[in-house]
Amino acid sequence: MMAKTEGFIIRTTDYGESNKIVTLYTKEFGKIGLMARGAKKPKNPLSAVSHVLFYGLCLFSKGRGLGTLYQAETLNAFRTVREDIEKMGYAALVLELTDRLTEERQPSESIYHLLQAILLLMDKGKDPAVLAALFAIKMMPQAGVAPELTHCVHCGQKRDNYAFSIMNGGFLCQNCIHTDAYAIHLSPVVQKLLPLIQSVPMERVGRINLKAKTIGEIESIIYAYYEQNAGIKLRSRHFLEQLSKFRTE
Repeated sequence: MMAKTEGFIIRTTDYGESNKIVTLYTKEFGKIGLMARGAKKPKNPLSAVSHVLFYGLCLFSKGRGLGTLYQAETLNAFRTVREDIEKMGYAALVLELTDRLTEERQPSESIYHLLQAILLLMDKGKDPAVLAALFAIKMMPQAGVAPELTHCVHCGQKRDNYAFSIMNGGFLCQNCIHTDAYAIHLSPVVQKLLPLIQSVPMERVGRINLKAKTIGEIESIIYAYYEQNAGIKLRSRHFLEQLSKFRTE
């Protein structure tokens, strides 16, 4: 059965001497694997499109197993992202998280539109670290580990001052902080931002600007939370950490 749809390539795997398997995330079909025959050959038309962060229209055959990619037409080349190694690192993080948190052939319009909006904003020059953090927080329900950010996760009371408990899954008030010896003390701005990021509509995302120290505090919470509660350690996160060390030396 032939199909044509818009999608993002979120992962590629070399297969044999000349082929690639591309993982395409689409609105209609969800995540699907496709064989791109000859994609490793420079003169093959598929070689220019069979890469991570491709976004465009794809013509392919699909069945119960691996489909076959026949044609692909780029809709946005994401040149602004590709020309900056840090932006590309954050885009890779978003794509890796999409891959890790979705199942084959389980479409979700909300995830597709979130992925699309985040990457397009990144390409327009919006802060990639903020966008990646926002994406990661909004994908936590998909991972089944959405934190409680409206009241104390232990006593249920709303307070003015919270710490964050990775172990308990959300805010802890000062009366309950003793329940987690490893609770993370939060700056006042991060206490306000975490629930805001969790609930902010996508049309307002591009207006968020944060200081490097603030986004660093948020990132350390997000990715430790994913690792402990969802068992997800992101390879692209490690790359960004190494890049940060390199740039500060």
